[in-house]
Amino acid sequence: MFLRKLMPNEFVESIHDINMEDLRSRQIRAIITDLDNTLVEWDRPLATPEVERWFAEMRQAGIQVTVVSNNKQERVLTFCQPLGVNFIWAARKPTSQAFIRAVEKMNVRIEETVVIGDQLFTDVLGGNLLGFYTILVVPVTDTDGFWTRFNRWLERVALYWMRRKGMISWKNKS
Repeated sequence: MFLRKLMPNEFVESIHDINMEDLRSRQIRAIITDLDNTLVEWDRPLATPEVERWFAEMRQAGIQVTVVSNNKQERVLTFCQPLGVNFIWAARKPTSQAFIRAVEKMNVRIEETVVIGDQLFTDVLGGNLLGFYTILVVPVTDTDGFWTRFNRWLERVALYWMRRKGMISWKNKS
């Protein structure tokens, strides 16, 4: 059933609410994360001090992170380069190519990797199609670009049906 492919394994308010002990118990060695509205607002060029600390905590825990974004090279490079974080731009999520490239770059298996993002139809669907553990976060801002606004409308419809079928119990994320 298509709705099941949109269902994240976990839902949290933000990346800062992801439980490190949970990741360790799942033997997670790597994270593939979205950038815009997952880590920072889509129009914020650089990481906040809190996001910088999150990356440092992941590094300290021995967890590799690769940013996988549908955005343009300049946007992703500007954000990731100062942090020394691997990235893939123009990812074309939910297609599988960028997710596969990310695990290959990090030299990990899908089972050792979690996908984090703020969108059902790109991050969660893309991760679920390949068998990743997926975590949906609340978007860090209410504003979006045109195509993301369209995706958010579709998400609301999907969440409505998922809730009606008893698949989810959390509050609306947007």
